[in-house]
Formats: sequence, structure tokens, C-alpha cells
Amino acid sequence: MKKQLIGIAAAGAMLLALSGCASTGDAAAEGPKPLDELVVGFAQVGAESGWRTANTKDIQAAFEEAGIELKFSDAQQKQENQIKAIRSYIQQDVDYIAFSPVVETGWDAVLNEAKAAGIPVVLTDRAVDSKDESLYVSFLGSDFIEEGKKAGLWVLDEYKDATEPVNIVQLEGTTGAAPAIDRAEGFADVIRQNENLEVVASQTGDFTRAGGKQVMEALLKSNPDIDLVYAHNDDMGLGAIEAIEAAGLVPGEDIKIVTVDAVKDGMQALADGKINFIVECSPLLGGQLVDIITTLNDGGEVEKRIITDETTFTQEQAVEALPDRQY
Repeated sequence: MKKQLIGIAAAGAMLLALSGCASTGDAAAEGPKPLDELVVGFAQVGAESGWRTANTKDIQAAFEEAGIELKFSDAQQKQENQIKAIRSYIQQDVDYIAFSPVVETGWDAVLNEAKAAGIPVVLTDRAVDSKDESLYVSFLGSDFIEEGKKAGLWVLDEYKDATEPVNIVQLEGTTGAAPAIDRAEGFADVIRQNENLEVVASQTGDFTRAGGKQVMEALLKSNPDIDLVYAHNDDMGLGAIEAIEAAGLVPGEDIKIVTVDAVKDGMQALADGKINFIVECSPLLGGQLVDIITTLNDGGEVEKRIITDETTFTQEQAVEALPDRQY
């Protein structure tokens, strides 16, 4: 009888140990994998802008250089496509999942599925709005509120001597997307310091050049006395330039333009005086993402929020930076 009890206890201990290993999903528990055996699934927003194209290329190049297999999907700016891709990665039992969320909300269910499967998730560029921060290990990207504030500070200084209303139109990014929400918030927080600065119209251009042009055409008809355009990215700003020029006005002079991103096309427009100020948002996240994955694979810990270093550009600074611009 004593031997039987010992056998039952031993079997129970073995089952407990096995169940413990299965539930952790911690790659470090078995030691680091060789990098050429790692598989990472990446679900990209799409290819809506020059920024996003540069972001994709940089991530793909960084993983290729590191020798890590990267499974890539393009969501074409649709959340349902990203959720489908993430579920596919879970079924394929990849080691890590990274993605740039199309919008902030609606991710808890699929991220809980990844958590249950023991697959760590890294957010890049855009964050999610979830009360459960255990659903992802880290966010890598920009401080979008700070970007909006930087844009607002330039406008505040540019019109510090204004004694009459300054009519501002805002070209918003994709509705519900973190950068669109935060860039609007940061900008509004700053410009409210001058009661003459007023956003008279705000509409989404979906982060695309075509969207920026279309929205600007409509805004010029409904608001004939626009003083400044604040575009949430360069591509919408470039689209606005086309609409402004088609209306017989001079961008950068008749209507001043402030944008966010600092991609080459935007920087060229800034150097040419068609844009007046650009807040940088770097798409070159590939190297840092690889660092996060390799650190986790080695059993290390990473910061919950990793912010990229970014600057701003005036016309003179754009002329100087353009020759060496990577994106």
C-alpha cells in the first residue's frame, strides 16, 4: 500500500511539472533557440503611405540580416485581416507575434488566444487600448501625443503675434487609430493656449495622399479662409498641396502646412517651401524589434514601452538632412 501511494504521488508530481511547462509558454524555460530556428509572425497595417512602405522594408531587412524567419502579412488597413493573420500565426505555432494595430480597440479576444498559446506579442508603431497589459510584452514606437504637441508648439510660435482668428484645418489619420487620436489630442492641448488659434474643420484622410487631396478639396470649398493645414502624416499633407495648387493658391505661403513623418517626399516639399514644418516619426523600427525578440529569446526582460528618438525639421534643416535620408 505504501509503495502504491508513493507511485501515485510521483505520478502527480510529474503531471504537475508537465502542466507547469505547458502553461508558461516561456521559450527561455528550455533555453534560447538558435536564431535560425526562430519564427516570427508580423501583421502589418498595409501600405497606405511612404512611411509604412519604409517601415515594412526596414523590418524585413532587419530580420533577414539577423537570420530570423519572418512571416509577413499585409492587412490592407482592415482590422479583420490582421486578426485573421494573427490567428493564422497562432495555428502555425510561431515563436513570437508582432503587429501594428490598424485601430486601438477590439484586440482582447485574439490577444488572449495568443497568450493562451504561450506566444509573446510585441506591438510596433501603434498601441492597443486594453485594460489587460499582460496581453503583450512590449510596445515599440513613437509618442504620438508628443508629436502632436511638437506640431502645436510650432504653430503657437508662428502665430504668437496674431490678433485675429487663425483658421486651422486638420487632416486626421485613420479613424480609431492611435496616431490619429493622439496627434489630435497633443496638438489641441498646445494650441488652446492662444484663443486666436481655432481648428475650424477636422476630417479623416485615412493617412493616404489621395485621401488628403480629396478632403482638402472639400475643405477649401467649405472654408475659403484657411490659414494653416495640420496633417497627421506627410502623405495627406502632400495630397493637400495638390488641392491647394489646383485652387490657384501657394502652399507654404497662402496656406501654411505642418505635417508628421519626415519621409523623403515630405522632406523635399519642406525643402521646397511647400510645407513649413515637419515633426519626425521614424519608421526604422526593424533593428529595435529584432533586439526585443532576441532579448526575450535569451530569457531577458524588456521595457513595457520603448520610445524611439525623434526630432523636428524646418526648411533649412530639411535641405541639410535630405542627401542622407534613408526613407
